[in-house]
Amino acid sequence: MTAAAQAPGIPAWGHRHLLDVDRLTRAELATVIALGRRMAEARATGTAAGPLAGRTVATLFAEASTRTRVSFEVATRALGGEAVSLDAASSSLAKGESLIDTVRTLEALGAALLVVRHGRSGAAQLAAEHFGGHVVNAGDGWHAHPTQALLDLYTLAEVLGDARLPGAKVCIVGDVLHSRVARSDIWALTAAGIDLWVTGPAVFLRGFETWARALPGDRRLTVTGDLAAGIRDAAAVMALRVQRERLEGAGAPSEAAYAARWGLTEERIAAHAPDALVMHPGPVNEGVELPPDVVSGPRSLITRQVANGVPVRMAVMALLAGSRDGR
Repeated sequence: MTAAAQAPGIPAWGHRHLLDVDRLTRAELATVIALGRRMAEARATGTAAGPLAGRTVATLFAEASTRTRVSFEVATRALGGEAVSLDAASSSLAKGESLIDTVRTLEALGAALLVVRHGRSGAAQLAAEHFGGHVVNAGDGWHAHPTQALLDLYTLAEVLGDARLPGAKVCIVGDVLHSRVARSDIWALTAAGIDLWVTGPAVFLRGFETWARALPGDRRLTVTGDLAAGIRDAAAVMALRVQRERLEGAGAPSEAAYAARWGLTEERIAAHAPDALVMHPGPVNEGVELPPDVVSGPRSLITRQVANGVPVRMAVMALLAGSRDGR
């Protein structure tokens, strides 16, 4: 597919797809944040532009989703596009049609941009290899969730300020091993200059010390099994959803044991990071990774993260809509 002319006011963008954030530079991350702010202002004033006018965005979700799916649909309409949602359970995928054939069908029906969520790592990459338009990865297996990482970075920039991001300490707590959010956050947050720490039960940190050593020298990632050290003096702490199906196996703690040892209670946060803000990619298992008083308390940025998903995804789709076929 030949790239469309660049919409007025939308910066040039050299990426045809967004499959992960690992190839985005600090300058490109800043472009997304700046454009996201413009999109948020445009929505608030009712002056959003229409770089997707006349275009169809198909959302193909083979896994359950509320926040991500709805925010992409809202973002599409805010940009003037038409959103078409494909429910995998009621589509031909349930009859055995392959992902490749489904992607080709959606393109034949006029979709210019495809948003894919799938339980298998690499599914978005496979879709991109067989789709003539633009593909956005909305989460694939344990691999990546790039727009979540971008909205997390956007939220941190919003509350801390751009100038405070470089060097700010942020800690991710929980099942890092099985988290596509954590993987994409590691790429995005360290690229932005954040001093990132990850902590959790040892069984959920396997391989991340090797990753930390392999990162470019100007990026900071610290892996620790000591929760107090991980969150100490952090500007923000992010709890990851406890994936219940992974607990009580392979040395993992029970749900009750996890909550007792790793749950981010107000008392625990106040003792080690009294000024920390609290984040969570959702959905939250209240009483496990976070108690209700923290979820809805003054530290919480959780609803702000959800709201910020719309302007950030608007920015991503606007950039892709005018991108040249490139990396």
